[in-house]
Amino acid sequence: MNGSQGSKLRLWSCAAIFGAAAAMHSGLASAGYNDGKVFLTGGVFTVDGAGGGGAVPWATITGYETRDGINGGIGYTYANLPALQLNVFGGAIGFYDRFELSYATHKLSLNLSNLDTVALVAEALGGLDLGTDPWNSTLQMDVYGAKLRLFGDAVYTSDSWIPQVAIGGLYKENKTGDLVRTLGANKAKDWEAYLAATKVFFPLSTLVNFTVRYTSANQIGLTGFGECSADGCTNDKEFRFEASVAHLLSKNTAIGFEYQQHGDNLDGKSVSLAGLPLEGLTGLLGNLLPGVEDALTQEKESDWMDVFFAYAPNKNLSFVIAYLMLGNISVAQDQNGFYMSMHATF
Repeated sequence: MNGSQGSKLRLWSCAAIFGAAAAMHSGLASAGYNDGKVFLTGGVFTVDGAGGGGAVPWATITGYETRDGINGGIGYTYANLPALQLNVFGGAIGFYDRFELSYATHKLSLNLSNLDTVALVAEALGGLDLGTDPWNSTLQMDVYGAKLRLFGDAVYTSDSWIPQVAIGGLYKENKTGDLVRTLGANKAKDWEAYLAATKVFFPLSTLVNFTVRYTSANQIGLTGFGECSADGCTNDKEFRFEASVAHLLSKNTAIGFEYQQHGDNLDGKSVSLAGLPLEGLTGLLGNLLPGVEDALTQEKESDWMDVFFAYAPNKNLSFVIAYLMLGNISVAQDQNGFYMSMHATF
């Protein structure tokens, strides 16, 4: 029942954003809807919902609206990794090239034999509530965001080195609190803030973006925030750096690279059973049940990187395909694979 209500709430959140965008497009013509920006310079749909690259938010406001208009968009992203599959659905609205509101909902399916083993052991011990489900463990998260352009222009002041600068905030709510606590996180929901600077260098047909994010997230929040151990829990935020470079091959086609720094909150942390960390039992359990020892200990979280190709046949539709290099994610190693994203603006 709770899962059904959560799904309905996420659908209503999406519907509210998309409905508002549609109303602005059709019913508020006097607001001056337009699409005057250069192709792809408003960014595409990110995993956080904000306008930017696939993972990194940019300082540009989503969509193609200028300072005289409003633009809305919806997006879908699918990432296929060896042990994980991620689906992200959401949308954003840009107001007068100044302010942006966004929403995204995530579903991360875990196909991890070692985590399945832990779930089976938990059931055998009396059904401990770990948030795990043998053969079907899933992490779900909602992200609400806002972005404000502070100063500068990324596109139309090519004679100046001053970038466009924006500040943004994200509130992330993980719906699978039991599972993120099983993985050693302190919190299932938390906020983040970021500062982004973006500039398009037209002589080089290249966009460059730098972002600094203030966060305590583990795997962008999919595995919670902060960490807990036998010594207690912490949720210390830190500054992490991100960057994007996109080169325009033509007016509607681009290739690029992204980098996103991650933390190490869960490095070496074991799976927790009913709030009890099991670091001291990994050797014993490994001897008794082969495979469980590896399942209990998480690897150091890797920084994320990707190379991407983006194509926009028109200003209402764009597609991105990418190769992801995500490395270690919780108890899964070498999580590299492909990513596909679609973004529609109106």
